Amino acid sequence: MRADYVIIGSGSAGSALAFRLAEAGKSVIVIEQGGSDIGPFIQMPGALSYPMNMPIYDWDFKTEPEPNLNNRQLVTPRGKVKGGSSSINGMVYVRGHACDYEHWQESGADGWGYGDVLPYFKRMENWHEGGHGGDASWRGSDGPLHVSRGPRDNPLISAFETAGEQAGYQRSVDYNGERQEGFGPLEATIWKGTRWSTANAYLRPALKTGNCELVSAFAQRIVIEEGKAVGVEVLRRGIAETIHANCEVIVSASAINSPKLLMLSGIGPAKELAGHGIEVVADRAGVGKNLQDHLELYIQQACIEPITLFKYWNIFGKAWVGAQWLFTRTGLGASNQFESGAFIRSAAGVKYPDIQYHFLPIAVRYDGQAVAEGHGFQAHVGPMRSKSRGEVTLKSADPKQAPKIFFNYMSHEDDWSDFRTCIKLTREIFRQEAFDPYRGKEIQPGETVQSNDELDMFIRDHAESAFHPCGTCKMGSRDDFMAVVDPELKVIGIEGLRVADSSIFPRITNGNLNGPSVMVGERAADFILGTKLPVEDTEVWIHPNWQNSQR
Repeated sequence: MRADYVIIGSGSAGSALAFRLAEAGKSVIVIEQGGSDIGPFIQMPGALSYPMNMPIYDWDFKTEPEPNLNNRQLVTPRGKVKGGSSSINGMVYVRGHACDYEHWQESGADGWGYGDVLPYFKRMENWHEGGHGGDASWRGSDGPLHVSRGPRDNPLISAFETAGEQAGYQRSVDYNGERQEGFGPLEATIWKGTRWSTANAYLRPALKTGNCELVSAFAQRIVIEEGKAVGVEVLRRGIAETIHANCEVIVSASAINSPKLLMLSGIGPAKELAGHGIEVVADRAGVGKNLQDHLELYIQQACIEPITLFKYWNIFGKAWVGAQWLFTRTGLGASNQFESGAFIRSAAGVKYPDIQYHFLPIAVRYDGQAVAEGHGFQAHVGPMRSKSRGEVTLKSADPKQAPKIFFNYMSHEDDWSDFRTCIKLTREIFRQEAFDPYRGKEIQPGETVQSNDELDMFIRDHAESAFHPCGTCKMGSRDDFMAVVDPELKVIGIEGLRVADSSIFPRITNGNLNGPSVMVGERAADFILGTKLPVEDTEVWIHPNWQNSQR
């Protein structure tokens, strides 16, 4: 088996890359260990809590015990299915803030400023404003990735946004446009009531070109001969074989599996590899390091009016929602229910938002278990730029063994004050007049949890991952010894090998990572094809008094 380009992983970046290369006439083989994404658990947006908890669709990774979170082992869902994690995620679409990309550029990722990446976001998007406002000149209108807004019918959604205004924050009609800061509609990769994963947006169109082939196999290592990647050794139907690349191998296997594959192939920290008996091909100290994520808390409030989604949280309600979606692709099943959110700054002197909100008109855990109190609502809230860093390392040289994932959550002292601020600001929003007709008791953390020690105990017990791992194959300049790939995503020290997924992020971006990961795949294709979209010289909105005012 042979193609010009062999891509490991059919996820957010891998599928986008495969489509652009196939569209340009290159022969492409995409290796995907997971199976079909057909079926209501994946395609129905309202069922999002199911696939990330189903081993048939998920790699079933867990962290090591996290010492600062009471030694809890947190789940780390990564998609093992067509479309990768875009087939099991929460579907919220966020580009990130312009300042995120300026920071990338300043950190050595030359050519990755906001003006460089904005044209790629526009190219990939097919934006549906849905009557909720925004400036189309900031958005894409004919890309493969449909981005839409939910119906926003529940009165609690407008209450949340009005409460934000009453607390002194401003509105943002489009956080993916000129202005991220403020309260407004959330956007999702949903189209006509269906999850618009990269399998739907990119992979299926790529396969239709006739230039792309999808191979169901388990990638074990990259085959490197005389310093050049020439193929991928896979396990297919129990037999080891090599899929050959005429030009390049591209690793798009996630921030967890991409560093694992590099290390199994002899690319990584020499001492660690030698400890597992792996021959060192390229000593790159940064492989697996710089692991980052977003942590969040669910601040939950009881609702005294029976208007929340809890009324459907029973066997009959779920059957009705499922049947309506199955036959019409409409109703509650056609939305991920994250229809409103916000980006705010935690303090005066913070230049751009560092706290994100997802608002949900039900009090529920991410695994789909409703709270015992019944009717309620919640805000998912968390800091955007934690200073904590973790790592992905090998447990052994056996490819079948999951890697060791240690996020080292809450290891920086600033994380604790950041999270206490998140709780305080959320409570203030929920106390606004807009919530007066609905507000019952505080379910979580609970009114009695007030002192710093009590808040810290709550954080230790209840902080959850937002499932945004990144950073483990950091992009940077070639003279940065911790960089794994250069600004064209080429693995430093190896020919014919690139990495394209969220592992290349030097620092985590604001918000959910699916959008930026797709953008990385789009840019990787242009690097390979030797083409480039013109840079857009544009400025985004920054609060004019950010140095002196928190809102």
